[in-house]
Amino acid sequence: MQPRHQAILDWLRARGHCGVDFLARRLGVSEMTIRRDLQALEAEGRVVRTHGGATLAERVTFEFSFLQRTQVNQAAKRAIAAAAVREIGRARTLMLDSGTTTLALAELLKAREGLTVITTSLPIASTLQFSPGIELLLLGGLLRRDAPDLGGALTEANLENLRADVAFIGADAIDAKGGVYNNALPVGRMLRKMADSAAHVFVLADSSKLGKAGLMRFGQLNKWTALITDEHADRSQLRSLKAAGATVILAPIKPEKKP
Repeated sequence: MQPRHQAILDWLRARGHCGVDFLARRLGVSEMTIRRDLQALEAEGRVVRTHGGATLAERVTFEFSFLQRTQVNQAAKRAIAAAAVREIGRARTLMLDSGTTTLALAELLKAREGLTVITTSLPIASTLQFSPGIELLLLGGLLRRDAPDLGGALTEANLENLRADVAFIGADAIDAKGGVYNNALPVGRMLRKMADSAAHVFVLADSSKLGKAGLMRFGQLNKWTALITDEHADRSQLRSLKAAGATVILAPIKPEKKP
């Protein structure tokens, strides 16, 4: 790779986005040269050109992937989040994992008073950071490359020293016997620690997650307070979960308002 191309990538990693004029000044070449460089880097799949500049292709892919996940089953996630708020009761310390359903819950907490929220999620931290009634504790750790959240040994060690009234955690899959799964081993270990650190544990999972298994089983519903899922859950799956000792709360989905 040309040294100038490497320098462009270094600036993009440092700043997120750079304009053509900025890169031309920093690298001492013409704007036309920078445009040709960006064209070559785009052809290699390394950058995405924008109006007047460029950003790293991996950054765009990362942000699009997370945004895409937040938009799947939106109505169900909002319904589950609303049901979760009703379960807070007198709890004052909450743990929220890094899932998109717990992000929907965080949106509903912004106006609450007297809460401490502990999370590993950067989007949740961003959502709640300016809420005057909420004390926000962002757990330290390694930033995952494929998701905007923190994890690893430091995060797990921090969880061992904390205690919450309620934990709201997500799941990638829940099997017929109430086994709760995550498809990433480090996340599964962290979720297990989070559940162990809370007096009450609610699993937030839309009905598409039921009747499935994942890579790592990190918990069992009958050991925790309840599963909150949406009203479209298959009734036979619900009967199996209840037979396995799980408590299930069904969240009604409000019809979408027509424009």
